[in-house]
Amino acid sequence: MPRVFKQDATVISLIGFAHGTSHFFHLMLPPLYPWFIKEYSVTYTQVGALMTVFFVISGTGQAFAGFLVDRWGAHRVLCLGVGLLACSGLLVALAPAFWGLFLAAFVAGLGNSVFHPADFSLLNHRVSSPHLGHAFSVHGLSGNLGWALSPLAMAATATAFGWRTAGLVAASAGAASLATLLWKRGELSEHGPIQEREIKKSASIRDLLGQRLTWVAFTFFFFYSLGFGALQNFAPPLLSDLYGLSLTVATSALTAFLFGGAAGLLAGGFFAGATKGQEKLIGLAFLCSAAIAAALGFAIVPRWAVIGTMAVMGFGIGLAGPSRDMLVRKSTVARLGTGAFGRIYGLVYSGADVGLAVSPIIFGLMMDAGKTNFVLIGVAIALLVAIVAAQAIAHEAG
Repeated sequence: MPRVFKQDATVISLIGFAHGTSHFFHLMLPPLYPWFIKEYSVTYTQVGALMTVFFVISGTGQAFAGFLVDRWGAHRVLCLGVGLLACSGLLVALAPAFWGLFLAAFVAGLGNSVFHPADFSLLNHRVSSPHLGHAFSVHGLSGNLGWALSPLAMAATATAFGWRTAGLVAASAGAASLATLLWKRGELSEHGPIQEREIKKSASIRDLLGQRLTWVAFTFFFFYSLGFGALQNFAPPLLSDLYGLSLTVATSALTAFLFGGAAGLLAGGFFAGATKGQEKLIGLAFLCSAAIAAALGFAIVPRWAVIGTMAVMGFGIGLAGPSRDMLVRKSTVARLGTGAFGRIYGLVYSGADVGLAVSPIIFGLMMDAGKTNFVLIGVAIALLVAIVAAQAIAHEAG
């Protein structure tokens, strides 16, 4: 048992580090927007298009990356993705003109596309069942840590040494992650113990697109990220407008939401390993968070309680994370077998990238129209739809 625990802990740590690297590159470019605008005399709309390119490429690539994972091996594909992320940081540092930043965003999106299919394939193949819930929990937490570190590192470096040096810092982070994965490649071999040995007939993309599981899981991730993206992009200004809070206090409320989500992810790892009932936990957690979002949207929460309320909402959303990933695993094993982890995670997680890509557009129109309360009501509706989708995923697991 100690040997199994040590092996599981090593794999979880390595994949967590790689996933944190992925999320670090999610926010490689946004903190540098003020420098890009000054350097190239462009608008916020133009620099914002960099992240549109990132998520469109990432979402599209993710749907196909899973097939590469199942064919070539998750470790190889993961190393390829991390290498591309490192190259994107170098491209930022060497950008000859504004178009060079779009090339960097394209390469970063391509690198980012491999992570969910590769990560979840490795975790599902290399981590024993008793520790899978914690593995999914750490996976989510490491992503949040990457999000937290990236703006600090990029902005601080750009302020002190210029934005091109910040690109080199990002490249160095990617190179360090790649070196670690290569150094510990023996720990990430996919030929170790696997919980379900039966591997069903290989499914083509046509087969997968014909599966109800693919679409209900895609729907779940789309609406989950649609609501999350709304808060990530617009929480400070909308809370400031609805409650008359200063931008500093409203931003603190977003920070509280993110910290609450991290705490929820940590707690969720203890529930995800249950043999059944993951969809019930998701439903209860999302229902509570949806009710909080609606209450905030109708401005019935006292001003003094906004920060704490946002933290509770984040906790509910985070709590469901590990159970969500476990539910997809169970349904995949039931319908497609363990040989399809890469493909199915790649396809369904592309829904998250699509949701993050369209969320700023949909909710940005509401913000521009002055309907800030509609944004939070939209978040509540998105979570309710996700609840329905989660129950449908559970049905696929039999």
